[in-house]
Amino acid sequence: MFTIFEGEAVALDRAHVDTDQIIPKQFLKRIEKTGFGKYLFFDWRYNKDGSDNPEFELNHPSKKNASILIANENFGCGSSREHAPWALLDYGFKVVIAPSFADIFHQNCLKNGMLPIALEEEKVKVLLEKGKNPSYKLKVDLENQTISDAEGLSESFEVSSYWKKMLINGWDEIEITLQLDEQINKYEKNRALLTK
Repeated sequence: MFTIFEGEAVALDRAHVDTDQIIPKQFLKRIEKTGFGKYLFFDWRYNKDGSDNPEFELNHPSKKNASILIANENFGCGSSREHAPWALLDYGFKVVIAPSFADIFHQNCLKNGMLPIALEEEKVKVLLEKGKNPSYKLKVDLENQTISDAEGLSESFEVSSYWKKMLINGWDEIEITLQLDEQINKYEKNRALLTK
């Protein structure tokens, strides 16, 4: 269930980050939704010898526990792999903020319980600067559709009523179907009687 979430934010000031950068193709062999976090941004996070790249944003000591990612335009472009939100979630991200998202990536985030927030470019620029500071936290209030920080920043965001309800209740699309279990069983029984 997602109602109010507060977490440390990290700025990834890069535009057109595609799904192959989020989770490279060689790590798509797993069939589970878990275990992808260690491969998130693999080519940027690690040096060729496997050591951490100290220049990469997520490797900064003050950003190791970040759970809100602030990115630039067209985040999640490229192939439609659902592994991209799986990797972000498995790493610990619950919210991604950017000026724009690739459509399929945006839907995949919502379907997996992660909140993608699109804000105007100028507003994201402010957040990208703030997100570079150590221990910068954001509060995301889904019910009231606001983002705020301890420094007085407050921004509203849009989300469809369908996905807002899904996230607040912690539902996925299978659970929506299961809520109709009684009607489905009744229909199947009636259909069985008609076909005899």
